[in-house]
Amino acid sequence: MYETFKDINILLAEDEKDLATLMKNAIGEYFHSFNIVYNGEEALRAYKKYHPHIVITDILMPKMNGLELAKELRKIDESLPIIILSAHSNTQQLLEAIDYSVTKYFIKPFDPDELLDYIQTLIPKIKEQKIIQLEENFTFNCLTKQLYLDSTVIVLTKREIEFMMLLLHQNDSMANNSLIKATLWEEEVSDERLRTFIRRFRGKTSKSLIKNNSALGYSISPIL
Repeated sequence: MYETFKDINILLAEDEKDLATLMKNAIGEYFHSFNIVYNGEEALRAYKKYHPHIVITDILMPKMNGLELAKELRKIDESLPIIILSAHSNTQQLLEAIDYSVTKYFIKPFDPDELLDYIQTLIPKIKEQKIIQLEENFTFNCLTKQLYLDSTVIVLTKREIEFMMLLLHQNDSMANNSLIKATLWEEEVSDERLRTFIRRFRGKTSKSLIKNNSALGYSISPIL
């Protein structure tokens, strides 16, 4: 059954280091990668670095808790599976989790096999979104993070991959300049630097692949 996990990347945010290590030892070997961070701010940075297919997060963490993390992740990716871990069944937290479209809520302690069984139910949807058809014979593989023109790989930088992932996860909505800059750069950048980045990206791909509206931002539209 776990053969289906071999292309899947997991990000775990858990401030209890012993528990995080225990979880990685128990289930980490089934996945392509299983990265651990210990607070919400690290998790947000790691999401932008590793582009995990599933995020598992504790609620009570320093710097940014799990619900705040879920809220920030939802701004970047509306369909990302987010699994919440909590030592308590708190009604208010459950309601907030629903608000942020959290996929599943596990109460500690839980059986790692139960978590694996649940992740198994997420795989078909993740696999379904694997190859995205784009305009002008471009395709993007969301598992390998590769862009193709027909059968030729277009070599993208790490930041260009982040840009592609951000736009594809907006579900046809525009990503505004503020969101793009906050996702792609840790430091403050100017609108001119963003325009230069997009101009170079279009030069590498196509002028029509990325749509823009000066008032709303940028988008990319898959072919259905």
